[in-house]
Amino acid sequence: MTAHPPRIAVIGAGPAGIMAALEAASAGAPVTLYDTNDTVGRKLLVTGNGRCNISHAGATPANYVCDSPDALEAILSRCGHEQVAARLAELGVLIYATPDGWCYPLSDAAATVVDALSAAVRLAGVELHLKTLVRDLVRDRQGLSVIAGDPERPRSFDRVVVATGGKAHPALGSTGRFYATLERLGHRVLPVHPALVPIEADMRRLNRLQGVRLDAELSIYAGETLLGRDTGNIMFTQSGLSGPAAMNLSHLVSTRPGQPLTAVIDLLAGNGEALRDLLAAKRRQPWPVSTLLGAVLPAKFPPLLLQLAGLPPDALLNALNEGQLEALLSAARHLTVRVTGTRDYSFAQLSTGGVPLKEIDPRDMASRLVPGLHLAGEVLNVLGPCGGYNLLFAQASGMLAGRGAAVAT
Repeated sequence: MTAHPPRIAVIGAGPAGIMAALEAASAGAPVTLYDTNDTVGRKLLVTGNGRCNISHAGATPANYVCDSPDALEAILSRCGHEQVAARLAELGVLIYATPDGWCYPLSDAAATVVDALSAAVRLAGVELHLKTLVRDLVRDRQGLSVIAGDPERPRSFDRVVVATGGKAHPALGSTGRFYATLERLGHRVLPVHPALVPIEADMRRLNRLQGVRLDAELSIYAGETLLGRDTGNIMFTQSGLSGPAAMNLSHLVSTRPGQPLTAVIDLLAGNGEALRDLLAAKRRQPWPVSTLLGAVLPAKFPPLLLQLAGLPPDALLNALNEGQLEALLSAARHLTVRVTGTRDYSFAQLSTGGVPLKEIDPRDMASRLVPGLHLAGEVLNVLGPCGGYNLLFAQASGMLAGRGAAVAT
């Protein structure tokens, strides 16, 4: 390694790379930031449906799926939501939290976040190389050489932060191409699959529900084995299920291609007791059952549930026997569809897999295998649910990587 301060390259100008570059520059290190896009933070523009769901106020390690929970806990204990929010405020990004902890900029516009971070990068004196593909990263006597632009003129750095993302949103430059470089340098790369992506299913029985949204409980089964369960908003589409609850479980599907899987939806999660109380109060009266179901469910559900329970659309409550009533409630609590897969990476918010977290020192995101190399963000095997968890991890790991890379030796 060279004298102080270390020369640092950051590959990838997404949220992890931006934070890494800013932290390293604030520590006095000369920083060069590379990205294939024509602006920094391009991927941030599509987060939160353009609002930028930038963090989660209540995130804990238990919310994530990864290969090393202990390492993740060490990362978030060093740099969690409070630290990320404070750093964003310093950079001109003020945020607020919804009652469920989802955090957004006060502007409710991702474009303003990108503007602020772009300005911060330039004010920090970071040397920007946009619309530039880093072709390779190789070891040399001084540290690591970045091969970009002219392949005959590699550029040597003391430390390199890789924040190249995974495979989600390939149109924005996340193709997973850099995984091969990391493997050649000695890291493992766990299988990569789409995550936080709509689930595809056989919807022929439920085609009348297209476009309907509601909060419900969704479970994914392989045979009789429960793979995972989530409660939240679900959207019924022509090709399957979308919305946070479905997307949070989608990695359980994409990592099992070709396996027979089933999705079971409890439409009454949270409202089951209210419906039972209403039915009990009206039990002896000739109320239309569809009307009572409509007290807790969107209008397209009652006719479908009556059909699935083998009841006529104009069924009256006082005419049903207990078996028929239980069959109706069961249809509402166990709406079942056959899962066929997920949408592809172009529809995914994130990808699974990548470099195992156990191969990284959580104190500074330094590679345990390649001296001078630090990794941050989606390139690592960490997956959180919808709600700002993944942007929180990207920024937190980027901040630690930038600080760690800037430490003089």
